[in-house]
Amino acid sequence: MDTGVSSSSASLPFDDDEVDTLTIGRRIRQLRTARGLTLDELAAAVGRAPSQMSMIENGRREPKLTLLQAIARALECKLDQILDAEPLDARAALEISVERAMRGQTFQALGIEPFRVGRSVPDEVLSAMLALQGEIERLREERSATPEEARRANVALRRLMRTQDNHFPDLERTASGILTAIEHPGGPLTQRGASDIAAHLGFTLHYVPDLPSSTRSIADVKNGRLYLSTKVAKGDPRAAVLQALSSRMLGHGEPTSYDEFLRQRVETNYLTGALLMPEAHVVPALREAKDRRTISIEDLRDAYSVSYETAAHRFTNLATVHLGIPVHFLKVHESGTITKAYENDDVNFPTDRLGSIEGQMCCRRWTSRVVFDEDDRFNPYYQYTDTGNGTYWCTARVEQSSEGAHSVSVGVRFDDTKWFRGRDTPNRGVSRHAVETCCRRAPASLENAWRGQAWPNVRTPRTLLATLPTGAFPGVDTTEMYEFLEAHAPGG
Repeated sequence: MDTGVSSSSASLPFDDDEVDTLTIGRRIRQLRTARGLTLDELAAAVGRAPSQMSMIENGRREPKLTLLQAIARALECKLDQILDAEPLDARAALEISVERAMRGQTFQALGIEPFRVGRSVPDEVLSAMLALQGEIERLREERSATPEEARRANVALRRLMRTQDNHFPDLERTASGILTAIEHPGGPLTQRGASDIAAHLGFTLHYVPDLPSSTRSIADVKNGRLYLSTKVAKGDPRAAVLQALSSRMLGHGEPTSYDEFLRQRVETNYLTGALLMPEAHVVPALREAKDRRTISIEDLRDAYSVSYETAAHRFTNLATVHLGIPVHFLKVHESGTITKAYENDDVNFPTDRLGSIEGQMCCRRWTSRVVFDEDDRFNPYYQYTDTGNGTYWCTARVEQSSEGAHSVSVGVRFDDTKWFRGRDTPNRGVSRHAVETCCRRAPASLENAWRGQAWPNVRTPRTLLATLPTGAFPGVDTTEMYEFLEAHAPGG
């Protein structure tokens, strides 16, 4: 019988993604039983011992091409029927999946020895085994993002931001394209503009009182509905809509790793800022302010009706690329813990052994900590700080959030202070946080008096813990989210 291939004694180059020894062995067994042949009879027909044929059918031996041709002739079929990557029936697919699972790391880690899956084992048992194996692997995936991995991901992303001066042209072009599509006239984006973006993307806005507490918004991609909370919350309603839709604009898929989750979050925040404060409008205003030596984060905040933090972030996106000014940014919790940071001006932030800044204690003499002691929360606070690698000028504000008070500060090297409003401040500080005795270690007299006699209950901002993933969408109760969507779906 014509097998459709030429004779060769070389081993068959199996591709795990197309066909493997398990699939080939199972197809040979099914074709053999369909012809009414015993294992011994097939072995005799191809000149092999029954034990050898058994190992081939069980996927434990890789047959050579010449042997496969002989088997095809004995079974009166084409070689393609044996090499087809798809199993002959659903039962075979189940058996192959279970046998593959038994050879994988999950079963081995549990100490489960592989066993032959006989015909007497019910389909339901095989399906249950696969479901359990899948759940175990899912849990292992969730727990794989250790605090160390999270810190490494933060460090890698910050290096990328520093390399690009925190400016991402692709995201700027995406924002520009969206604004053009809704015929935005220029200048600050209005709430109507945010609504137009939602409509352009095929979404209607729905404000509901029962949004799951673990979410800020939920996009029902199936029905084109964006759910937001009717509860009065601090923050910009435009930003809530844009952040919810940014992943749709950027084509994000469900994150499969902490690196991807973190990158998507940064891209979402960047795109939201680029839509609220369009590059084409902000840059000329900043250049004019630089010419007048009156750059001010407060002016940006007020001109575009955004939060101080959004204005500060956006300034770091544009300052170096368009104004030639290296900058640094800090967000510090009232406990003194750094929650966000960026720098390309060589400022010496405290880091751990991996180079991570988030989670470190900010120096008490740095602007970001001193501002908490200021009674005047209406006006910005400015300060010059002498450090081990130069003098820096910073402007800072304190903002409230659900996690408590945070300070947000933007700073530059002394030589670039001339471009900013507030450069005439008399406030001065000296920080040597690279030296332990600066503020991370108490004076010897206090330490001798109290070491071993104090036991604090540490106050740590929950946002630091929430960055550690416990699923595809960290911190989100997916069951609650799915129940919500089911209840609110059209016709539900």
